Amino acid sequence: MTQANPEGANKRELTLRGIVLGALLTIVFTAANVYLGLKIGLTFATSIPAAVISMAVLRHFSGATIQENNIVQTIASAAGTLSAIIFVLPGLIMIGWWVDFPYWQSVAVIGVGGILGVMYSVPLRRALVTGSDLPYPEGVAAAEVLKVGAGVGGEEENRKGLAAIVLGSGVSVGYTLLAKMGVVAEEASRVFRFGAGASGVSTSFSLALIGVGHLVGLTVGIAMLIGMLISWVVLVPHYTAGGVPATHELAGFVSGVFKSKVRFIGAGTIGVAAVWTLLRVIGPIVKGITGALAAQRARKSGQGGALALSEQDLPIGLVGAVIAASMVPIGLLLAGFASGGPIEAHFVPVLVLTVLYVLLIGIVIASVCGYMAGLIGASNSPISGTGIISALGIALLLAAIFGRGIAPEATRALVAFALFVTAIVFGVATISNDNLQDLKTGELIGATPWRQQIALVLGVVFGALVIPPVLSLLNTTFGFQGAANAGPEALAAPQAALISAIAQGVLGGSLDWGLIGIGAGIGVVAVIIDEVLRAMKKGALPPLALGMGIYLPMGLTLLIPVGAIIGRIYDNWAKKSRDPELAERLGVLAATGLIAGESLFGVVFAGIAAARNSPTPLEIIEPGDVALPLGMVIFAAALVWLYTSTKRAAAQRTTWPLED
Repeated sequence: MTQANPEGANKRELTLRGIVLGALLTIVFTAANVYLGLKIGLTFATSIPAAVISMAVLRHFSGATIQENNIVQTIASAAGTLSAIIFVLPGLIMIGWWVDFPYWQSVAVIGVGGILGVMYSVPLRRALVTGSDLPYPEGVAAAEVLKVGAGVGGEEENRKGLAAIVLGSGVSVGYTLLAKMGVVAEEASRVFRFGAGASGVSTSFSLALIGVGHLVGLTVGIAMLIGMLISWVVLVPHYTAGGVPATHELAGFVSGVFKSKVRFIGAGTIGVAAVWTLLRVIGPIVKGITGALAAQRARKSGQGGALALSEQDLPIGLVGAVIAASMVPIGLLLAGFASGGPIEAHFVPVLVLTVLYVLLIGIVIASVCGYMAGLIGASNSPISGTGIISALGIALLLAAIFGRGIAPEATRALVAFALFVTAIVFGVATISNDNLQDLKTGELIGATPWRQQIALVLGVVFGALVIPPVLSLLNTTFGFQGAANAGPEALAAPQAALISAIAQGVLGGSLDWGLIGIGAGIGVVAVIIDEVLRAMKKGALPPLALGMGIYLPMGLTLLIPVGAIIGRIYDNWAKKSRDPELAERLGVLAATGLIAGESLFGVVFAGIAAARNSPTPLEIIEPGDVALPLGMVIFAAALVWLYTSTKRAAAQRTTWPLED
């Protein structure tokens, strides 16, 4: 069995076989994520599935190391994350500007934005990974999986750790399978009258979200819970007051109010929290750049070999050169896209200002998305919220130049240009959101940062080549709702529709700025409370987490605070156990298993769904009245069994949680 090499000496890491395996996994995972995301509105995290498959494959080759497996998951996760471009690009089809996805133009947009995201994340690694205490739940989970697979920690601890992951994965896969078969509920929701208005409560029965909550901790969980309460106890009832329809129409009414009003308030809160977050991390970023410059001077003086592993990023001079050079293809892409339209009337100023906008907003977006990934994980970050901020910014810039009283066809051209720019920035957002998670994994298992950063670039390239044909296939087969070629089974692509509506609202003069202003006010209050709590050493209220609680649907977030509470209860027990460190780590590994199991199942399910061309390929019975109560009982029982078994394994001198 391979052993980790934390010192980084004489290890096999960035290898041809690892790159090839990463590329193959990229094709499968990226295609599956694009299909699943547009067909049924779900995507899955690719880091852990890629790590597990890599370990299963490379163990048959001589000299495989934990660092080499990490490179494979880095490539596959970067490419899989790029599939979030589906939140923007379909908007160009929806507004009728494109009829299909031009291959090389789409590849260039995705690839250049992604590579820019990798470059921005290099100095951010020092600021937000090595220089912060952010939890990075998915990065920690991936590292734990790799460590257990490599046998780190000694034979007995490793067996217990492997058992905890297997048990957590089995529980997670088991429940998800039952849900997909229709035996138990996959989600639950209820709307009801609330005072003069209405509200609702909803959750998805996702054991992975319980695992995420355990890993992010109670502070983040409470902040998200407060955001949900603001959203569903205050805002939704307020905006539904006086217009509540008949009971049978209530669910659609409440959902519409949440999407058309409350999410914009949440976006305003995220915007203020994002700016404040950037101000807080400017110091560490500057320190990180300074450290990178010092490392570059050491290399030039011939002392590069003496640099600590944590200092071995890509040379900061090369990073700066790539960022600067990226502005050239971005400018060419924008010029080609704008040719023949109304932008030609102000071609040079629009082009120059847009390139500068991409350069500067990229820094902001990369920092904020990296911070969000560290806070609650890449899979749960509201990336579409940063897309809204980006779309708002470029639309306002265009509105300032062209005004709002222009012809409808010219407005449509400006909306298309705004979406195209947003797509480039979105590549920066998705990759920086994922990269720092991967780099956290690398830090924990002794990977070389510059090798991992090269792997991230390779992942971007592989993903950019795969995504456009999958998008074209789905467009040809189904179409997108609102587009001219939309069929009866047209894909909703809700995030793309929302971001398109934002750009149209700004340029058409119909956007309700009051909602965003309310959200900004909530963000300011959250920032003040957070700073007061920190100054008094009474805890914290992360404003970004609160904003996410407002912005994201309750079904995607409710179980994160529940998981955080369960994690705190377990950790309190662990502190009193005979071996607190082992007990706490086994809890982390059980939570990791919950995430890993659901992620692995997501890969399999996406393949089955694509093969059968059905969103419910495993359903054997239509979920009935008994599915919800049965699901609640099984879900709760599975959690009790998992944590009880983990406690027993930590408390006894046994190597398997299932033993008495």
